[in-house]
Amino acid sequence: MKTAVVILNYNGAALMEEFLPSVVHSVNEMDAEVIVADNASTDSSLEFLKKNYPNVRVIALDKNYGFAEGYNKALAQVDAEYFVLLNSDVEVDAEWLKPLEFFMDNNPDVAACQPKILYQKNDNYFEYAGAAGGFIDKYGYPFCRGRIFNYVEPDVGQYDEQKDVFWSSGACLFIRKADYMNVGGLDGDFFAHMEEIDLCWRLKNRGRRIVCIPSSVVYHVGGGTLAQGNPRKTFLNFRNNLLMLYKNLPSSKVNRTLFIRMVLDGLAALLMLAKGDVQNFKSVYKAHTEFKALKKKFAEKREKEAAFADSSAPISEIYRHSIVAAYYIRGIKRFRNLNWK
Repeated sequence: MKTAVVILNYNGAALMEEFLPSVVHSVNEMDAEVIVADNASTDSSLEFLKKNYPNVRVIALDKNYGFAEGYNKALAQVDAEYFVLLNSDVEVDAEWLKPLEFFMDNNPDVAACQPKILYQKNDNYFEYAGAAGGFIDKYGYPFCRGRIFNYVEPDVGQYDEQKDVFWSSGACLFIRKADYMNVGGLDGDFFAHMEEIDLCWRLKNRGRRIVCIPSSVVYHVGGGTLAQGNPRKTFLNFRNNLLMLYKNLPSSKVNRTLFIRMVLDGLAALLMLAKGDVQNFKSVYKAHTEFKALKKKFAEKREKEAAFADSSAPISEIYRHSIVAAYYIRGIKRFRNLNWK
């Protein structure tokens, strides 16, 4: 099999009922298969699949491993040249898969790619988690072509050119099996959030390219598991961002960058407290506490990745300035207005 489209599901029966039909229909007449990996759902997910999609392969995991390790466990059981990690709340165009597969077939130096991701509830706008390809700034803050912090741009074709990016969204990540396995897959210690950025960073440090292919379009609901502003989501994002920086930055930058990032996190937490958001304030504090506790465990991972980070050329898709300053001080809301010099 050439391409395996793998949907990781946890209690998503309603989402699959709405969105799985478009995915299954789209792989007709292709050397591709749709697979649902189930993270030990307690709803009617498995019954729904058995009744309505008996030909869709199901990989039933024994417990909820989270996004990262759930995919690792599932993909270890899949034999295909390409994997597509696809969220259960994504609707796809009939021809979405072909441009991605064609591009990867003809560009062996590319490890992974993503389509243009629009908001399923209003497809005039990009979707928050991925838009037209992801980037980070020098302090590790992620943003996208089409979305900086909470400002999401309307899609008027301004990002319709193919472009090398820093990370591809986990909502729809097309990746070579060889590259996925070569870097050890997603980091299961992340559980969820930032894991695809960490994966792409490891690929970039090894000289592999990541590209957005806007001729392919999908539509993502977003926030299907944890809504924006959820304290658990805040905790995972802040903790995992620090772990990602510690793990992947070159030795010459890691200590200074982590110090500045932790100061900025502290300021963000104080703003949350000033607004009366005590739960998210506590989540940031908990994230920093757990990051410090996990540093020893991550030291071996850092040693392995630093060997690649220290020897690789600077990554041009890392924004050399502060996206926080650009957005909040200079008022830059759109990707195309950023100064990359």
